Amino acid sequence: MPDRSFLDWPFFEDRHRALAEALDLWAGEALPVDHSDVDAACRGLVTALGAGGWLQHSGGALDVRTLCLIRETLARHDGLADFAFAMQGLGTGAISLFGDEDQKRWLDETRSGRAISAFALTEPQSGSDVANSTMTATRDGNGFVLNGEKTWISNGGIADVYTLFARTGEAPGAKGLSAFVVTPDLPGFEVVERLETIAPHPLATLRFSDVRIPAGAMIGKPGDGFKIAMSVLDVFRSTVAAAALGFARRALDEAVARVTSRKVQGAPLCDLQLVQGHIADMAVEVDTSALLIYRAAWLKDQGAARITREAAMAKLHATEAAQRVIDAAVQLHGGDGVRSGQIVESLYREIRALRIYEGATDVQKVVIARQTLGALAKGE
Repeated sequence: MPDRSFLDWPFFEDRHRALAEALDLWAGEALPVDHSDVDAACRGLVTALGAGGWLQHSGGALDVRTLCLIRETLARHDGLADFAFAMQGLGTGAISLFGDEDQKRWLDETRSGRAISAFALTEPQSGSDVANSTMTATRDGNGFVLNGEKTWISNGGIADVYTLFARTGEAPGAKGLSAFVVTPDLPGFEVVERLETIAPHPLATLRFSDVRIPAGAMIGKPGDGFKIAMSVLDVFRSTVAAAALGFARRALDEAVARVTSRKVQGAPLCDLQLVQGHIADMAVEVDTSALLIYRAAWLKDQGAARITREAAMAKLHATEAAQRVIDAAVQLHGGDGVRSGQIVESLYREIRALRIYEGATDVQKVVIARQTLGALAKGE
C-alpha cells in the first residue's frame, strides 16, 4: 500500500485528495498496458485517459498541483501512461496559456483523447540552449515558411498537432523566436528518424522543408517564443519531478515488499540494520522530493508569476533522488533487480531520461545558482 499521508499536507484541498483517490482506483484497473507496440500503446492510452476524463486537466486552466498528482500517480502505475498524459499537457501548454480562441479549439481535441499533441523545441545543435535555435520561420505574404529540424520530439511521428518554436528574427538570440501551431499533414513536413531509447517512447527527428503556414498559426506575438516556452516549462518542469516521485514511490513499495518477504538465514531481510538504513534513506528521499514538488506547484497555483527557482529545485532533487531510490531498490532485489521484466528493472530504465529532458540536472544547477545570486544582489 503506497504512502498517502502526504495528501494531508496543507498544499492540498479536498478536490485534490478526491482526484488522487479516484485516479489511483482507475489506474489500478486500467494499467499497466502492453508496451510491445509503443505507438499503439500511446494511442490507446491517450484514448483511455480521454475517456476517463483525466485529460480534462491537461489543457485550459492549468492547476499545477493537479497535474503533479496525476503524473505522480500514473508514473507509479505505468511510465508510458504518465508519458501519454504529460505530452497532452506539454504539447498544448502554449495554446492553453497564450493561444487565441481559434487555436484553443485544439484543446477540445486533445482533452477528449481524439488528438495527440507534441512540443517541438529541441534542435540537433541547441539542446537546452533554446536561445541558440536556428530553425527559421520566414515571413512570406500572409504567412510564414518553416525550414529546419527538430529532434528528440516526444510523440514525434504520431502527433496530430505540434507546438513549434522557430526563429522569426525580431532580435538576436532569445528575443527572435516565435511559437506556432503546426500539423503534420503540411507539404514539406517529414519524420526523418524514429529514435529508440532504453525506456521505449515515441520519439523522432522532424524536418521542415519550405513548410507554409498561415499567419494565424502564430501563438502570441512575434518574438514571444522564448517567453512562451519558458512559461510552459515553468509549469511542467514541476510535473517532471512529480513523475520521478511516482517512480521513486513505486521503487520504495517494491523494496519494502521484497525485504519483508525475503528471508536470509531464517529471518526477514528487513531485520538487518543495513537494510533498514537503505529503507530509511529511500523514505527521506521520497518525502524531501514531495515537499519541494508540491511547494513549487502550490506557489504557481497561488498566482506566482514565475517559479523558476522552485521548479528547478524540485526537478533537480526529485529526479536525482529517484535515481538513488531506484538504484537502492535494484540492489535490495539482488539478481532479480536486473532481470528483464522486473518492475524495479523497468523503473531503472525509465528514470534515467528524466534527469536529462526539460532541462538536464546541470542546467538546473545553473538556473538555481543564477536565481539565488540574483536575489542576493537585489537584497531579496
